[in-house]
Amino acid sequence: MELIKVHPLTMDGRDASLLRGDPMTGDRYYSREFAEREWEHMWTKIWHVAGRTAELEEAGDYLVHDFMHESVIVVRQDDGSFKAFYNTCGHRGQRLVWDNSHAGAGFHCPYHGWLWGRDGILKSAQDPEDFPGGNPCGKLKLQELRCDTWGGFIWYTMDDQAPPLLEYLEPMPELYKNYPMDTAVRVFWMKINLKTNWKFATDNFSESYHTRTAHPQVPPFIDQDVDSARHEMFPRGHGRTVQPMRPSLTDRLPDGAPQPFDDLLRQWDIDPDSYPDFETKAIQGWLDLKAAKKRLWKERGYNHYERMTDEEITDSPHTVIFPNVTISFLPDQLIFFRTEPHPDDPNLCTFDLWCMVYPVEGQTEVDSIMAGMQPLEEAELQVRDFDDGRGVPEIVDQIVYQDMLLADGQQRGIRSRGYKDTVLCNQETRVRFFHEVLNDYLEGRV
Repeated sequence: MELIKVHPLTMDGRDASLLRGDPMTGDRYYSREFAEREWEHMWTKIWHVAGRTAELEEAGDYLVHDFMHESVIVVRQDDGSFKAFYNTCGHRGQRLVWDNSHAGAGFHCPYHGWLWGRDGILKSAQDPEDFPGGNPCGKLKLQELRCDTWGGFIWYTMDDQAPPLLEYLEPMPELYKNYPMDTAVRVFWMKINLKTNWKFATDNFSESYHTRTAHPQVPPFIDQDVDSARHEMFPRGHGRTVQPMRPSLTDRLPDGAPQPFDDLLRQWDIDPDSYPDFETKAIQGWLDLKAAKKRLWKERGYNHYERMTDEEITDSPHTVIFPNVTISFLPDQLIFFRTEPHPDDPNLCTFDLWCMVYPVEGQTEVDSIMAGMQPLEEAELQVRDFDDGRGVPEIVDQIVYQDMLLADGQQRGIRSRGYKDTVLCNQETRVRFFHEVLNDYLEGRV
């Protein structure tokens, strides 16, 4: 096996002594004043994901990202680059566009007819000589935001003083340099309205302590035993849990029950019945799977394995990017989760679920872990209310669905007078770490 290289910025995600011990009182989940501080001191400082580069194939294609009361346009330029602008006319503030589309001549204001070019510069205006300062065309420009790409995602920031994107994401670009993320096809795309604060998801995805209770289908194919995974956190607030994609040695299926790991072994020409016992199959079978994938990937069309390490082709680094993006890096799939706050009510948020897969030669449909069988093509956006699960029948009983079932109860319980502060075990250290980095933003330490 290859030796695991630990990045120099890595901190032990189970070492609570690395934290200050800031309290996690309930008001930070429902207080309007706290939400306003988040907007002023954190949301306007970070890098946001606007969308996928694959959405903007041709010059003039644009997408719209609405965030709280703000709206941003990202448009592909003639040279293939991207520019981001606030979605407001420089004349009297009319919103320019509402939905993703294509800007032929540019962005045409529906109020007074001003036309802004794809580069943001004013191209034409009614009665251009009727302005005290002279013709504004060619002189005025839409307010631009910094924009960059990583991993096939388009990012922007509202802060001119924010660090460059790759620095902000550090060390994620280095850790995931072997994954051809820009080639991933988004086969499922849903935005779900939830009755919870946006931080529920980051808390949830920063620990796997809950999986034994909430996700009984996970242990048969991902080993989430407390000492099996690496828990890592990084100075800018990011973190991850690296878990072997093999059965748990603790939480086992009953004898005779179908074993999903057996199916995976057979897929790579390994006989699951060749092992003398369950423990050997789980551990040695996992090692044999690494070897088989390295031996057979090319002839089977798994071209994305070419640069991936032993760990990357058989394990699951579940990664949180501060403050609200989570990506599960699976050997053949990327799963993107994001929560964003409601503009006015901190008890509500939206939850984005993007299921992405790496194309494999000969495949026309894929079995997405979170959304079942899907055509291997870019999906259309679906917007739903969760409605206690009734609004999203496509993902019933999936892992993320089970998480959402807990969200309303968590939000209600945390508002109780009986809740004072959380009590965390070591494997939940990253939960408090997330809140401490958030506090650093709110207190001006970032």
